[in-house]
Amino acid sequence: MATQLDFYAVLEVSRDASPDDLKKAYRKQAMRWHPDRNPGDAEAEEKFKAVNVAYDVLKDEQKRAAYDRFGHEAFTQGGMGSGGGGFGGFGAGGLGDIFEQMFGDMMGGRRSGGRHTGADIQIQVEISLFEAFSGVSKEVSFRTRMTCDVCGGSGSADPDAGPSTCPTCHGAGKVRAQQGFFLVERPCPTCHGSGTTVSNPCRACQGTGAKQTTRTLSVTIPAGVEDGSRIRLSGEGESGGKGAQPGDLYVHLAIARHDMFERDGAHIHMRVPLRMTQAALGTDIEVPVIDGSMAMLKIPAGTQSGDQLRLRGKGFSVLRSSARGDMYIHVAVETPQHLTKRQRELLEEYEAEAGEQDRAKASPEHASFFARVKDFFEGKG
Repeated sequence: MATQLDFYAVLEVSRDASPDDLKKAYRKQAMRWHPDRNPGDAEAEEKFKAVNVAYDVLKDEQKRAAYDRFGHEAFTQGGMGSGGGGFGGFGAGGLGDIFEQMFGDMMGGRRSGGRHTGADIQIQVEISLFEAFSGVSKEVSFRTRMTCDVCGGSGSADPDAGPSTCPTCHGAGKVRAQQGFFLVERPCPTCHGSGTTVSNPCRACQGTGAKQTTRTLSVTIPAGVEDGSRIRLSGEGESGGKGAQPGDLYVHLAIARHDMFERDGAHIHMRVPLRMTQAALGTDIEVPVIDGSMAMLKIPAGTQSGDQLRLRGKGFSVLRSSARGDMYIHVAVETPQHLTKRQRELLEEYEAEAGEQDRAKASPEHASFFARVKDFFEGKG
């Protein structure tokens, strides 16, 4: 079944989807099928893994181009368009590893250097925009299989009894089955990929060498990470049992939206409302910055609603760099409401005192618009 997955269908996007569309679709599907939201649902966990595999391929231009042209054949070592060493020069260790990982994830484990390893674990962590800016350490808890503390991972209740060769796979640790055009390789169901069995299995782990438990780890999230970033913790995934290598833990990051700041790569955008008098006369105001400080911003006289002002170096931190982006202020001029009698009189005096030419200078866009309206009707007549 895994061989027939369509990566675009998995993410529910069209084949001409943009990188932004892919990222949005990935985040939506990852949150939808995340194991924490679907506890005990094996189908949801499988779909969550498939979503991550699909995004891993489609977010990379070269891998996506290979997939678009050759489909899953591009990920095999003897893929189409190659001379037997893999498509486009990727070969073994490139796209083929991703396809191999997809099979391993969806069948309960991976193979590394010919040995069975534990399954990778995928979890999602939501952080605030401030935590993404400055970096943070987060404690994460997740369900996993760890080496059995009773038998030490041997799977045997008798520490003196050695393991014997598995009668199903004859020590290979894997079995093969034909599925249509494809030959699918799976971990052996009898020995779970170890290649050996025990005559007196441990009661605590039923001879598998691993037990289900809850782990808590501290994950260091570097400053400047983007929404959808992934952190890999090698060897922190599920135990392979019976001395096999453990899988990896993948932490997928989701950055919560902020009600004031909007991130655009290394830049920050913020909407700042101004009173009519501030915009007309000009002023200096203080605005908050993502690092928690305040910055002085000069508002020029005659600033219009929609004008954009920039504060250099006040934007987001750049990953693995001391550089920072810029902060862009989008001005919104408010028209005064609930005027007192005196305030209304002053505005009326201003309107009456200003001649037509003065009004045109004070509000050039207004004058230009109505001049075009006049020309339109005169031309139509």
